[in-house]
Amino acid sequence: MKLHLPALIVAFASTALAQQIDKTRTERVAVLQDKRINESSGLTRSLLEPGVLWTHNDSASDPCIYAIDQAGKTRAKVRLPHAVNFDWEDMASAKDGNGTSQLFIADIGDNLLLRPSIQVYQISEPDLPKTADKEILSADPQIWHGQYPDGHHNAETLLVHPQTRRIYIVTKSEEEKSAVYAFPETLTKDKPMKLEKIADLRFPQRQLIGKRPHDACQTTAGSFSADGSRLAISTYSFIYEWRIKPGESLVEALKKPARLITIPLIPQLEAICYDVDGKTLWFTSERLPAPLWRIVRE
Repeated sequence: MKLHLPALIVAFASTALAQQIDKTRTERVAVLQDKRINESSGLTRSLLEPGVLWTHNDSASDPCIYAIDQAGKTRAKVRLPHAVNFDWEDMASAKDGNGTSQLFIADIGDNLLLRPSIQVYQISEPDLPKTADKEILSADPQIWHGQYPDGHHNAETLLVHPQTRRIYIVTKSEEEKSAVYAFPETLTKDKPMKLEKIADLRFPQRQLIGKRPHDACQTTAGSFSADGSRLAISTYSFIYEWRIKPGESLVEALKKPARLITIPLIPQLEAICYDVDGKTLWFTSERLPAPLWRIVRE
């Protein structure tokens, strides 16, 4: 997709060229048993139930999220009232100022570059029903609407900082260029908010057997670690990770080269999140059978 960039060159433009390749141990832990989850396009860790992850399908599916365990079993299907899955692409979890677990679902995909605005749904994380795989309703979602300051962009990556709870979107392009946009620190209901561009990123073409070189350019998901000290962004082919030092801003952290994390060849990586330890990463793939993978850091 062609990414429309402003003429202004951002002073803190960054690159995802990796300065270090991390040693990891990658395990296929399970295959998702629920055939309804055929396009797992977002993933985040439950903050209420240890060992549980949340995921959802891609565009034109039900406006639902699924709780899955590490054995690949569905624990619940949760429908968001008054919601539409136009193009859900990622999700995140964070606690609000009262310590209540919140889930964020990003309706941000725009392959045709036509959407006048994007939106992020926010709900309180629901308790899992006693009956496994029972469909329940979530509370009414809060919907945060956003508009880019410089035209239309496709995006598949949502980031919600675990401490500040600021919402970020990372755009997707086949041309090696992506950008990070932030929602305002104070969110406004019922009207689109102007997003702020805070950084440019470059994801270069890289060879991986079974993938096209430009698959490595296209961002598909992202996650902060629970303590905010790490940030991972995936493409179809690789995972990039930045370390964020205490007191360092996200803009400052993104100026540094990322670490490169290699992964096995999978059909379509579009969902990733950190485990509670802040080092282990989980990821899934679109298409059936949908595997659940874990990356253990050495």
